[in-house]
Amino acid sequence: MRLAHVVTLVSDDGAFGGPTSVAVAQLQECAARGHDVTLVSLWRGRTRAAQRIGAVRFVSRPAWRLVPGRGCLGLMHPLLLRDLWRAMGRADAVHLHAGRDLVSLAALAVARLRGKTFVTQTHGMVEPRTGAVARVFDRLYVPLLRRARCCLVLTERERRALTEVLGPDRPPLVTLPNGLRPGGDGAGVRRRNDNEVIFLARLHPRKRPEAFVEMAALVHKEFPEARFTLYGADEGSLPAVDRLVADRGLADVVSYGGALDHSAALEAYRRAAVYVLPSVHEPFPMTVLEALAEGTPVVCTDSSGIAAELARREAALVTDGSPEALADAVSLLLADETLRRRLTDAGRRAIDEVFSIRAVVDQLEGVYRGRPDRR
Repeated sequence: MRLAHVVTLVSDDGAFGGPTSVAVAQLQECAARGHDVTLVSLWRGRTRAAQRIGAVRFVSRPAWRLVPGRGCLGLMHPLLLRDLWRAMGRADAVHLHAGRDLVSLAALAVARLRGKTFVTQTHGMVEPRTGAVARVFDRLYVPLLRRARCCLVLTERERRALTEVLGPDRPPLVTLPNGLRPGGDGAGVRRRNDNEVIFLARLHPRKRPEAFVEMAALVHKEFPEARFTLYGADEGSLPAVDRLVADRGLADVVSYGGALDHSAALEAYRRAAVYVLPSVHEPFPMTVLEALAEGTPVVCTDSSGIAAELARREAALVTDGSPEALADAVSLLLADETLRRRLTDAGRRAIDEVFSIRAVVDQLEGVYRGRPDRR
């Protein structure tokens, strides 16, 4: 099959996060199965966009901000409309990773004008909104979203939100998990720093980077040699993190490493002794799966959508998210190499058996052929 996926933004700092990672992972696996795959997106980076992302043909335009404000809602490029028209015209199946933004709106409109059957995947980005801007936007957006063959959802919360937004005329909602390709042979070659603890996510209140700093202050008392690095694009929390680091006297202990592209992020996981994600109500944290695939022990919170499965498999240390509980878990891992190795092995098994992209694409192929598994 010839497959065309659309995602709002690909960038060298990973700013759009999960939707981009999911789209690329799905397409890489589809390419490995012999499908002809194309990803259409805006690009933002320090260099020109590549023409391929691994085995995936990448069609892009520079991200221009046509509507003022933070985030990705107002990003667009006029020539992306032509790219969408051409890519969809050649495609046997169209898959739109759709949020509330101009790229998603344009992709839905082009698919409709092209007369293409398409599926959507909203990644939890489409929830009920009552603001004036959202109401105006939804007058165009929601009727187009209702034209999808089906909407792929990750969690029951997302299912309820889409049901409320789309109403009784909604398309079928099909549950599709996220998946990851297991780490290759290169993941086994390590240059680990047994004293390095990392945070790798957007610096946003939902991700709770301040809790990471508070945790670092507690762990440092027991392990003075430990060092802590936050990686990720700043989305409002960096000033608070800087103040907290200064207030706690941690300038030589906690550092900010900036945003990383995907290959640099994987290398950061490989160097680290522990990966900590303090975020709460995270439906399906791809960074946790990436860390597990790279053999890095993980500490996360019990409100994560995958926490129960990881705890059952003893593949991560799951906490209540308080700095004290996070610190206890990190200290335990820093002190016990055997425990780190046990979590590493269990984490890889979890990726292979539960969170593998293979099972996800098995289901996706049925969706593209009009035979969705409506779980």
